[in-house]
Amino acid sequence: MKVVLFCGGLGMRMREGAASVPKPMAMIGNRPLLWHVMRYYAHFGHTDFILCLGYGAAAVKDYFLHYDETLSNDFTLTMDGRAVRLFATDITDWNITFIDTGLGSTIGERLMRVREYVEDEPMFLANYADTLTDAPLASMIDRFGASGATAGLLAVPVQSTHHVIDVGERDEVTRVRPIRDLMQWENGGYFVLRPEIFSVLRPGEDLVPHGFERLLPDGRLLAQRYTGFWRAADTFKDRAELEQLYHSGRCPWMLWDVNRHGGPGASARLDALDLPALAR
Repeated sequence: MKVVLFCGGLGMRMREGAASVPKPMAMIGNRPLLWHVMRYYAHFGHTDFILCLGYGAAAVKDYFLHYDETLSNDFTLTMDGRAVRLFATDITDWNITFIDTGLGSTIGERLMRVREYVEDEPMFLANYADTLTDAPLASMIDRFGASGATAGLLAVPVQSTHHVIDVGERDEVTRVRPIRDLMQWENGGYFVLRPEIFSVLRPGEDLVPHGFERLLPDGRLLAQRYTGFWRAADTFKDRAELEQLYHSGRCPWMLWDVNRHGGPGASARLDALDLPALAR
């Protein structure tokens, strides 16, 4: 299946240390966040990528045009340093299409601008390219394929570490609890889409909530709840935490690396249900 990745946003909340590149090009270890997302899809056999570029497009193009396989693979250097024999490769079987979708475009508009590359597909995948997970993609696709939905998304528990309070009639606090205890669900991205999605997209609007809201009356939006590993990289703090996991060798999202992902993926429960469109 083709994979559409939205990687042209400014990433204003993660400016420190990454001021000249789009958010998906922020480094996690020795590879950018975008690479980690792409390796996740490649692990499940999906290696035909369409990159929706905008801000920092040159950085994305340059990275892949000058990709160095030796950074993440063992190799032998021979012929007095003039030849490299790789023991494994990352991206040699990938097909990557680079499309300029505009500097200020919404996600919905970026998707509309790559319509010609996916509209003949029965289904295709899409991602914000700024979150990591070990969710069972094959199961997600199977569940979506068996449904009559036009769009499906991964739904994860709200990630905020803040607390909510209950307030009594005299303004006294009667209860304090983590937001996660409310068991609200957040749009975790990792979309599975049918080409019919283009019928609900409009110029100047976004995929979420505008496009998804038009799917609700007919029950054509499917959410799959997942309580396993899922991490966003929205802020500098988020990226620092992912960096810490990477350097500790505990990387649940790296399903392709048996030495790092720390055990079988999809250890938590995945459920399918119909939900209202979730705000991001």
